[in-house]
Amino acid sequence: MILDALAPDDVDRDVVGLLGTWLPQRRWYPAKGADAELTPVGTLHLADDVRVLLVRARTDAVDVVLQVPVLLLAGTAPAGTDPAAVVGDVGGRSVLDAAGDPRFLAAWLAAADGPGADVDVSSARVVTGEQSNTSVVLPGADGVPTGILKVLRTLAGGENPDIDVPRRLVAAGWDGVPAPLAWAQARWTSSTGAAEVGYLGVLSAFVPGAQDGFELACAWAGEGRAFGEPAAELGATVAGMHDALVRAFGADPVTDGGAVPARSLLDRLAWATAGVPALAAYADRVRAVADEVAGLATTPPRQRVHGDLHLGQVLRSTGRWFVIDFEGEPLAPLAARVLPDLALRDVAGLLRSFDYAAAVGGLTGEAAVAWTADARAGLLAGYGVLDDPTSTLLLRALELDKTLYEAVYEARNRPAWAPIPQAGLERLLA
Repeated sequence: MILDALAPDDVDRDVVGLLGTWLPQRRWYPAKGADAELTPVGTLHLADDVRVLLVRARTDAVDVVLQVPVLLLAGTAPAGTDPAAVVGDVGGRSVLDAAGDPRFLAAWLAAADGPGADVDVSSARVVTGEQSNTSVVLPGADGVPTGILKVLRTLAGGENPDIDVPRRLVAAGWDGVPAPLAWAQARWTSSTGAAEVGYLGVLSAFVPGAQDGFELACAWAGEGRAFGEPAAELGATVAGMHDALVRAFGADPVTDGGAVPARSLLDRLAWATAGVPALAAYADRVRAVADEVAGLATTPPRQRVHGDLHLGQVLRSTGRWFVIDFEGEPLAPLAARVLPDLALRDVAGLLRSFDYAAAVGGLTGEAAVAWTADARAGLLAGYGVLDDPTSTLLLRALELDKTLYEAVYEARNRPAWAPIPQAGLERLLA
């Protein structure tokens, strides 16, 4: 079933007027640091007091449709309401963020497709720390977590890889991904007047006893505990994922030269220096790496990949790894996220994560260098990356690409973390 968005009414427009102050405080908001034009493009009335606003946010660099579920309650916000959930007041009604509220969750599940799950929305728990979406853990009647609902904050028409890819991987016989249980779609009118149909979110099976991969690695780094062994197991899991992605989506058998990955790196450089002009100091050295890549006679076949793989996108439970969050790089257009790519791009993303884990875990100097070297070696050995010049050069270029992205992200969102990608650029360009 596809939910049809209604035209915005006066209440919707008033609420959007409040979002200009509230949205920039949300970690998932993609237009931080800019004066965005916010325009309501549609609304879904899931219940009498529950609305889902579809809001276009536009700046010189960003033009996206955001999903903002809200509660409209008479009077002031109830006692004990998290201040961060309070959007403001409209016509004597409190406007609250509804993403983790039982009323929104019950209405969402009633409107969703898929096999579903028996969950208790009254005991829902919002996951903290997410960068681009909002996830809510839903227990069963016995209180044991059964599913986790991901509310997609940035919407796009077409198939969403975070829903489509896990469904296809499960069908291909790979059990390293939580199975989708329910999903919801909506139809709205785009800025060009065309009808767009896209996903609002997905409920996936909960992985019991799971540890976030990044938090686990940070803890091990903080203890000075070598991470090479679990990194090797993670490498093997990623290799299995890539094999399953080929079974599910096929692969491009053509092995061409390095012109395409070289152009990708140069495009990233142009994007990064436009966003953070200080990165121009690295431009000549990045171009030199791109020139080397462009000179490659052949490169590996292209295939479907995860696209934004890092330690925060994996879980460890019962001695094994699971991969989650297949939506791809949040700032990239949906059409670009589903294109075949080098499988090594996913490996490069994980390699970058080890720098972050060492830094957040408190390691510095030679201790950080040794810890990351051990983790990197374990991952590459588990994945099966050959120590050949082509793989080494491509990984260097792909890590550079990811590090430039990180440098812009940190400058916009977490300036205190900016030294991490800066050190990565220095190392990769030494």
